[in-house]
Amino acid sequence: MLRGLMELPIVAGLAVVIVVVLRAVLVQPFYIPSASMEPQLKINDKILVSRLSYRLHPVHRGDLVVFDEPPGARLEGGSATRPGDLEWIGQRLGLVPRNDELVKRVIGLPGDTVEGMDGHVYVDGHLLVEPYLPPTTRTDDFARATVPKGMLWVMGDNRGDSQDSRYFGAIKRSTVVGRAVLRVWPLDKISFL
Repeated sequence: MLRGLMELPIVAGLAVVIVVVLRAVLVQPFYIPSASMEPQLKINDKILVSRLSYRLHPVHRGDLVVFDEPPGARLEGGSATRPGDLEWIGQRLGLVPRNDELVKRVIGLPGDTVEGMDGHVYVDGHLLVEPYLPPTTRTDDFARATVPKGMLWVMGDNRGDSQDSRYFGAIKRSTVVGRAVLRVWPLDKISFL
């Protein structure tokens, strides 16, 4: 029995190392902190983000991506305070929500011209077909912008309640953590994204 008690911290430590390695290489849990992706993703939903996807293929228009919050963005559903040690560990394990990453949909790729006009989004002058949005969704007008090389134009599905590229501009491709692939919570809403 004493031997079993002595092995417990080693087994627990090994389990944490395995989780951290898997998270760093393959998949990262992510907590939805705001209403910016409704109706597809709601506040408190939990998703899995593939960190491997974009090592295998390029980013595609329509992908849901998690990325580091850009400078000048207003925090969504979080606070700017530095987490304590236990909170930091919980965030890295996906048990506690982080407040320095966002999830949005890729609308514009490098070289694209993106514009909001008459309630719709246009890419390179063509109406963007967005089957993931409810039919009644309207997008406020926004000025035409060309997406620079190495950058992405991202927007929330909840167009009236999303801090996105319309506010902070295109994001650096290098800040993308990965592609959202699976909603895992709530259990009755498990689905591929």
